[in-house]
Amino acid sequence: MKRLLFLVLCLLPFSATAETRVPQSQTEITLSFAPLVRETAPAVVNIYVRFVTQARARTPFMDDPFFERLFEGFGQTQPRVQNSLGSGVILSDDGIVVSNYHVVGQATDIRIVLNDGREFDARVLLADQESDLAILKIDDVEDLPFLSLRDSETVEVGELTLAIGNPFGVGQTVSSGIVSGLARSGGSNGRGAGYFIQTDAPINPGNSGGALIDMRGELLGINTRILSRSGGSNGIGFAIPADLVAAFVKQARDGNDRFVRPWAGATGQSVDSDLAETLGRDRPGGIMLAGLHPASPLAEAGFEVGDVVLAVDGAAVGSPGEMLFRMSVASDQDSAAMTRLRDGEEDNLTVALIPPPDTPPRNEVTLAEDSSLPGLQLARINPAVLAELNLPIAADGVVVLDEGAIGRRVGLRRGDVLERINRQEIETTTQAARLLSEARRGTTVRAIRGNRRIMLRF
Repeated sequence: MKRLLFLVLCLLPFSATAETRVPQSQTEITLSFAPLVRETAPAVVNIYVRFVTQARARTPFMDDPFFERLFEGFGQTQPRVQNSLGSGVILSDDGIVVSNYHVVGQATDIRIVLNDGREFDARVLLADQESDLAILKIDDVEDLPFLSLRDSETVEVGELTLAIGNPFGVGQTVSSGIVSGLARSGGSNGRGAGYFIQTDAPINPGNSGGALIDMRGELLGINTRILSRSGGSNGIGFAIPADLVAAFVKQARDGNDRFVRPWAGATGQSVDSDLAETLGRDRPGGIMLAGLHPASPLAEAGFEVGDVVLAVDGAAVGSPGEMLFRMSVASDQDSAAMTRLRDGEEDNLTVALIPPPDTPPRNEVTLAEDSSLPGLQLARINPAVLAELNLPIAADGVVVLDEGAIGRRVGLRRGDVLERINRQEIETTTQAARLLSEARRGTTVRAIRGNRRIMLRF
């Protein structure tokens, strides 16, 4: 404790009355992070992965700005083996390891190397691209070193941190800094995947999946990305909070192979100062609901468009991403208490924490090999499909699940919502499949892609 207090005092800016002096004791002279690193570094591992990608053979047209688009998708693909590396953190003595999805998500072979030189094969138990987390398992081991998870609600800006990982493949490296921000979006999006702890501890390529720890040796989060224009560390790094990691570990131990996050079925906007003034509040905060799916658990609980969500289980929320994060870390519960603001009055509503319902039935169909678009896969939109494809909650009708080889060439994309085929309104997957199978020439498709309407003729 004395060493930590001295270090904190040394890192604080000098005041006008600060006294400059040389170290007064052997303890001050030898002050370092070494004891902490010695205790925690064995639980941070290097991860070597191998994965197979399908690379298309080069043609003379690949670099031509005009012909490249015409010949897109043509030519045979060849499997290509690629190697990559990253970091991971052991979370239990029986071999549970956490890393990033972008490190191991597509791997065919995973090799984990411990700090002491031991090597193990590992397998993926659960992986989620949206949250960029993956839970691995080393089989038939025991008594491995591991890190405990820190309660994310207790983390404060200004705390000292260490980032441990394997940057650039040079070997395990430790860098120091502080927690420089909380509830950061990482410059990515407003979804639950974009909720991070920010640190100025240098994080570089290869640190992904490594540990961000506090001065007690507890895991604050999993290093995942940096904000940089050059690709090098600029002192703005992001870590996935330990609370979300804990939710992943629980679902992995329960047998899930993908992370099932609670579904809000809602869209909203952060209440800024102007909107807060309109609502008669003295400060910004909360999310004003702009849209609700008919099957949304918030709608079932009594929320309406125009209501403001102020808190989830007593924790204030200031953005849609933060609300979804709070719901995700509470995914082991059946429900959460949400504080609602309506007409200047606050109350608490109990909202069920459920996965997106897979009803009505998807009625998936795949076009036959003798059709005009073989392999094209279509589905009826329901809440589960909305969540899987990240479609707007108002989306309805028939959506493309897999465009197939020829469908990709003519311009169809996964997530396209089909509105019309040859001027006929699309209502069912069977109808869409029949129209596309019968079409031989001059086919026109009108679809919605994201927030815009597109027209394809082929």
